[in-house]
Amino acid sequence: MSLEPSAFLIFLKKLKDIPAEKLEVEHIKRYIVHCLEDDKLSENTVHSRLNALKFYYEQVLGKEKMFFEMPRPKKPLQLPKVLGESEVGKLFNAIHNIKHKAILFTAYSAGLRVSEVVKLRLQDIDSSRMQIFVEKAKGKKDRYVMLSNLLLDILRGYIKSLKTTPTYYLFEGQNKHEHYSCRSAQDIFKMAKDKAGITKKMSFHSLRHSFATHLLDKGVDIKYIKDLLGHFNIKTTERYLHIRKDKLMSISSPLDDLWVKGEIKW
Repeated sequence: MSLEPSAFLIFLKKLKDIPAEKLEVEHIKRYIVHCLEDDKLSENTVHSRLNALKFYYEQVLGKEKMFFEMPRPKKPLQLPKVLGESEVGKLFNAIHNIKHKAILFTAYSAGLRVSEVVKLRLQDIDSSRMQIFVEKAKGKKDRYVMLSNLLLDILRGYIKSLKTTPTYYLFEGQNKHEHYSCRSAQDIFKMAKDKAGITKKMSFHSLRHSFATHLLDKGVDIKYIKDLLGHFNIKTTERYLHIRKDKLMSISSPLDDLWVKGEIKW
């Protein structure tokens, strides 16, 4: 943890001539209440102030237990923005470029982050085990996700459509041996959303949220969804309400369901 000078200097200005090292826990609590109620600061800003004080009192002055019972303001619960199944269908059907379509299908079919999609390598697509290997994702954590039957066909069609076969990354950028950029993938999503007439405030990440929600709607255990998404804590996944390979094989992607229902075309 690093000391945030601006937060700590603000604290010192509030103290004026009072020595900071002489303060007790109750004084710090009153200061935090003042930040919330009088200064009307956001929860994130107050957390930043607390972290600066924690560093000073515990790391600099060595008062290790000073902040042990210090209450922290709760951050507001932000529910994920989710597309309905029919909206996902409209989104996919609004775009016709094969590569662009394959990128969006890949993200939704396995609940991948945009950075995970663009960094997929050819070797990460395991058709023999119907799995996709996601290497060193957020938190430098490897994981396996399901490979949709439909997505496998889509990816094969995408590869065949290319004039030059990729040599390393599944989705190459303008320069050979470089992956497609996250910004370009996000632009694809925005273009598809606009063409589909979807007015909800959404981002590429909404495909991941939609994947998780649609699996939950299908009755898939939230513990399995947690590992498919690569979450460290089940509480992160619980906003939508160690996976075993046999369970992974038995979970079908919501992308396949949309195809069966006739919601999407390829």
